[in-house]
Order: sequence, then C-alpha cells, then structure tokens
Amino acid sequence: MYNGQTVAVVVPAHNEEQLIGQVLDTMPDFVDLVIVVDDASTDHTAAIVASYKTGMGPRLVLVEHAHNQGVGAAIVTGYKQALVRQSDMVAVMAGDGQMHPDDLERLVAPVACKETDYAKGNRLFRGESWQMIPHTRYLGNSALSLLTKIASGYWHIADSQSGYTVISRTALQRLDLDGIYKRYGMPNDILIKLNVGNFRVRDISVRPVYNIGERSGIRLRTVIPTISWLLLRGFGWRLKDKYIIRDFHPLVFFYAMGLTLFPAGCLFGAYLFWYRVFIGTVATTSALFAVFLLISGLQALFFAMFFDMDYNKHLR
Repeated sequence: MYNGQTVAVVVPAHNEEQLIGQVLDTMPDFVDLVIVVDDASTDHTAAIVASYKTGMGPRLVLVEHAHNQGVGAAIVTGYKQALVRQSDMVAVMAGDGQMHPDDLERLVAPVACKETDYAKGNRLFRGESWQMIPHTRYLGNSALSLLTKIASGYWHIADSQSGYTVISRTALQRLDLDGIYKRYGMPNDILIKLNVGNFRVRDISVRPVYNIGERSGIRLRTVIPTISWLLLRGFGWRLKDKYIIRDFHPLVFFYAMGLTLFPAGCLFGAYLFWYRVFIGTVATTSALFAVFLLISGLQALFFAMFFDMDYNKHLR
C-alpha cells in the first residue's frame, strides 16, 4: 500500500519473454497487485509469468487474450481487473522494461495525495533524452505531443506517447473504458476523454530507458498518420461534447472561423502563386485578399487556443 491506499500495476505484454521477468523482479514493494495482460503472445511470456505465481501468490494476476487486440486493449483489460479488485490507484508499466521501477513512487505520490487524478511520465524533461531516445522517435513524439496539446486541451503536458501512468479509481470509474482506442494511440485518446471529464493531469519527470534488449513494434510511417487522424477526430468530439453540449463556449466560433479562413487563404494563395508563375500578373486586391484570409484565420485560431488554455488551466 501507499499512504494507506492500494496500488495496482497493469503490465501489458506481447512477446516479452526476455524482459517480463525483470519487470516482475523489480516491482516496488508498495505495489499490492500486479496484473499482467498477455496479449496473445506467441513466445513463452505467459509461461514465464505463470512461473512467478509461486513466489508472488495472489499479488500476481495473469490474464491472457485469446487474440491479439493491441496494447490499448490490454491496458483496458487490466484496468477492468483492477476496478473489480477495488484498487485505489492503477499504474501502467510496460512489459519490455522501459519504465524504471524507481520512478513509480513519484507518479503514485501526487495521485495518492489527491493533487491530481492522472499522473503521466514525461521523458522529455531530462536533458539526456535527446542522446538516449532514437532521434526519429524523439521528433515524432514531439510532433504528436504538439498535436495532442491541441486535441486534448492539456496544454501543459508533453511526451504524449509515454504510457507510464497512474490513475485514480474515481477517474477510472468515470471513463468509458470500452470506448478507448485499442492500440498505440491509447495514451492520446485517454487524455482527450479525461479532459472532457475535467480531470486534473500532471506530467512527472521519468528517466528514459533504452537499449536493454527491448523490441519496439512502433513504425512511425504508419503510427504518426494513424494517431494524427485519431487526434483530429478526438479534437472534434471534445469541442462538441465539452464546449457545445456540456457548457457552450464562444471558442468554438473562433475555431470554426480559423479552420475555415486559414485553409481558404492557403488554397487561394497557392492558386495566385500558380497563376503568377504560369499565366501572368496577379491583381493587387487578390493578393491582399489572400493575405487577409491567412492573417484572419491565424488570429482566430490563436484566440481559440488561448481561450482553451484559459478554460483548462485549473486541470494542471
């Protein structure tokens, strides 16, 4: 227990026979329940976890998916198991050993003290991250973090792809777990849903762990477009649900104006550029109109973002 509250850790695992034992061996003593969700591994992951049952007893629970459903689905399965067992806080630690166990207490502490509802690890706070994280993944993470700020309304968070998290039982109970995205976009999707529920989220500095034998299943060429589309849909849903249905806010007008005028200005400007290069002189009034559309669109977008930041500033 931690501060008189029970702590469960969900460990999603798929083909992690090399490192799952290390994850279980280094699990902090204050953790009351470890729920390993084997997402239809084709190696010996489940057998290795089962071998730990003798030593860990009822503290260890193994759940096996009959079919591979994705890391998000594995985490949701673990969340449901933790709720059934009345855990007060539920953490997520990957089965590949990339989440340092010594950082878990720092994530649990603010949730236990009711200072936040969802604590999320941030590897980008540390100066050594650029040297340790593969540069393509670092830059991809940074781009998705920016998009996640806009989509989720949590403008103070970064490292959106970090799955090292702790959530309170209250927040977990109010989430629609079955509606959460089932694969790598799950951390982004849950942030959007937490924002609509007005839950507090805090970034906690954690150390990056790489080159310990882990194997990444992430392919940036497919993951970035997929998550970007997920964020776009989630952004639209959040605006509708939070700022129209639950509490009407004028920022929706600014977003609507910005998302109309700015693209129109870009398209019209591109057309004028093509016209000038291939046909002839462009009228001054046409050029000024394109500039007007661009500037007005940008101003509207910036106003909308400012209103969004201000509306969610209490969710830090």
